[in-house]
Amino acid sequence: MTVVYQDEWVTLHHADYRDALGELRADAVITDPPYGETSLAWDRWADGWLSDAARVTDTLWCWGSFRMFHDHAAEFAADWKLAQDRVWEKHNGSSLANDRFRRVHELATHWYRGDWADIRHEVPTTPDATPRAVKRRATKGEHQGARGASSYVTEVGGPRLMRSVQFARSEHGRAIHPTQKPLAVVTPLIEYSVAPGGVVVDLFAGSASVAVAARQAGRRCVAFEVRADYAERAAQRLASELVFEEAAS
Repeated sequence: MTVVYQDEWVTLHHADYRDALGELRADAVITDPPYGETSLAWDRWADGWLSDAARVTDTLWCWGSFRMFHDHAAEFAADWKLAQDRVWEKHNGSSLANDRFRRVHELATHWYRGDWADIRHEVPTTPDATPRAVKRRATKGEHQGARGASSYVTEVGGPRLMRSVQFARSEHGRAIHPTQKPLAVVTPLIEYSVAPGGVVVDLFAGSASVAVAARQAGRRCVAFEVRADYAERAAQRLASELVFEEAAS
């Protein structure tokens, strides 16, 4: 096990998490495992990881496809109960077959252990009130007296529950990992399940999107990436984005 990046918020290990997990505990595991849907060398389902995650936390967010969840349904059910799912709608997608709909979405499923009342879940609202200038015409005053033209500003909408479907552009063209998730779809999962200052664990770090999002949201992250090349790229990303974050603050 090698620590390839560390700051006050993030620790990234170049390691198979199974060799390094130890007695680690966290508020949530948020991860994007290999789906096992292709012939690519890195795309291999890691047997037993769901039970390993259950030793770390009672809250799990897992990215995947419907096929992946279907194929491994018994493994999920052995340790976890399903709470909900979110859909990431991309601006583009993949077409693995020319006789099926083009897939432009991925799923993030939320799992828990124990009683739901004991699971941390911040109500996911969005501040979508929109200021709007409204013009009022002059009237002759048949009902309420004559009134001249005027204008005022009103706010339409207000905080409401986030939708389960979220659109965000994919990382195509700038990704450092083939399955890199945009921060826009990762951050809400962290904020929903982990209190500020809490700990997130990512067992399959890839591009370190979970670690970057956790740091920006004021949560700590312990991440593991088994491949040396991806671990190094993730470390470089964490270092460069930290400089940007500090400059912006």
